[in-house]
Amino acid sequence: MGIVEEAHNIKVLGSGEQTIVLAHGFGTDQSVWKHLVPHLVNDYRVVLFDNMGAGTTNPDYFDFERYSTLDGYAYDLLAILEELQVQSCIFVGHSLSAIVGALASVTRPDLFSKLVMIAASPRYLNDVDYYGGFEQEDLDQLFEAIKSNYKAWCSGFAPLAVGGDMESVAVQEFSRTLFNMRPDIAYSLAQTIFQCDLRPILGLVTVPCHILQSMKDLAVPVVVAEYLHQHLGGESIVEVMSSDGHLPQLSSPDIVIPVVLRHIRYNIAV
Repeated sequence: MGIVEEAHNIKVLGSGEQTIVLAHGFGTDQSVWKHLVPHLVNDYRVVLFDNMGAGTTNPDYFDFERYSTLDGYAYDLLAILEELQVQSCIFVGHSLSAIVGALASVTRPDLFSKLVMIAASPRYLNDVDYYGGFEQEDLDQLFEAIKSNYKAWCSGFAPLAVGGDMESVAVQEFSRTLFNMRPDIAYSLAQTIFQCDLRPILGLVTVPCHILQSMKDLAVPVVVAEYLHQHLGGESIVEVMSSDGHLPQLSSPDIVIPVVLRHIRYNIAV
């Protein structure tokens, strides 16, 4: 096993001719795809991995400077594809990873036949003529809460993000993976994600994009999905799902998994 495979806990399942790469967002790990994977392994070669900084990765490998921008994660993704000798893939990215996939596709569009983007946002901060959902004051309070008492922040943030109560399995699952992150890494990564502005690169994304968004999402307003659709450089399609929360593949699998499968299997009509 190479250093890239070991560092990212890479798993390759199934043996289909077409490769699907599943990439998770902030506060989770590859287990967030547990409801989707069984539907894919009979027809596809499925690649799962953990982003650096996830609680399942070695914190010693986390380079604070490298991951101070999302470029570090895009380079990691390209390294993973190279390590596995992936010539072309369908990339399914959630939240952070949806934008990372878009970023990587600008450098190597040949490696991606399509991007399926779940709960993606190029910028969380409101701006002139742009609604990302957060004011700077909101983000400052978020960062302070993470820094001052990480465990308490996790307990409060998990049900808000998932869109359920503390008793739900999905909330407990997200609480677990969120709490598994080392607090200083979570703090640094939250700053990188919530202060990012990837709007300038959207026009450079030429790979077809399928934008999937929950009807109600604490982190990403529905209008952001439409913004992506209007500003991406290639073909794109938006579907707003009747799900609630930022991790719909975990909290509403009965609604979301059929939608994701449909977008994996069908190409955008030109």
